[in-house]
Amino acid sequence: MPFRRFLLPLLAALSLSACFGGSKPIVPAPVVVPPPAPVKLKIGLALGGGAAKGFAHIGVIKMLEASGIHPDVVAGTSAGSVVGALYAGGMDAFALQETAFGLDEAKIRDVRLFSGGLVQGRALQDYINLLLHQQSIEHLKLPFAAVATQLETGQRTVFVRGNTGQAVRASSSVPGVFEPAAINGKHYVDGGVVSPIPVDAARQLGADFVIAVDISTRPSGSNPQGMVNIVGQTIAIMGRQLGAQETARADVVIRPNLGGIGPTDFEQKNQAILEGERATLAAIPVIRAKLAAMIAARQMAAAATPTH
Repeated sequence: MPFRRFLLPLLAALSLSACFGGSKPIVPAPVVVPPPAPVKLKIGLALGGGAAKGFAHIGVIKMLEASGIHPDVVAGTSAGSVVGALYAGGMDAFALQETAFGLDEAKIRDVRLFSGGLVQGRALQDYINLLLHQQSIEHLKLPFAAVATQLETGQRTVFVRGNTGQAVRASSSVPGVFEPAAINGKHYVDGGVVSPIPVDAARQLGADFVIAVDISTRPSGSNPQGMVNIVGQTIAIMGRQLGAQETARADVVIRPNLGGIGPTDFEQKNQAILEGERATLAAIPVIRAKLAAMIAARQMAAAATPTH
């Protein structure tokens, strides 16, 4: 009996020692939360109309590329559709500039005497398709939209597939200068009548962040000389309110100083390109800041969203 009275407390003490001192406490494994996926914004470039002033778009693209800003989608109206199609087709800014300097206006101006001396537009269509190796819009390297106006209804039409040169021709058919472009039984004229700066078309292509380029003519108080200048200024006046509404929906608007260049001043292409470069360089800090702010906001929103 005495032995049993001694043994039982000893066994109890050994049991407690094993519980508290002989084993390590179980520590739960830390929960590893993966970092949020990097936010990639789709950048859109909306190139407005303005005839010979459209060479400024080349300077804009040149400085965007030099700053490491590469648009993912491109929309163009009139002259903007010409530059936009070639850029979407794979030409970089320097190739665009080389093409511009080598441009012979006679190649894209096919006057039809029996239609009142209007430019037919087929030469422009063929020239664009030649430079793009006959690629249709849906096969260009970047998503592209050309904006035109349907003559029968006055509706904005956005071409995102089909014959690229034909879409550019439709978008560039200045009323009174070009014959309306006939496509599938409908007729189309310059997109500047309904969408001078195609911000909405760039959004339709999926752009999260739109850089708009406004090269429109502002009335100077003087009387424009020549049919093309008169028509160009008339379209610009008609489209001012529409243009203002669309640029309000852009994230950044670049406005090159092209006051001294008229719609037919093709010999001033070098000056137009230079003004495009200057305006874009001035806008780069704003573009970077707004891009960074949008990315940060989306990252915060993603981090705050519960995962299941």
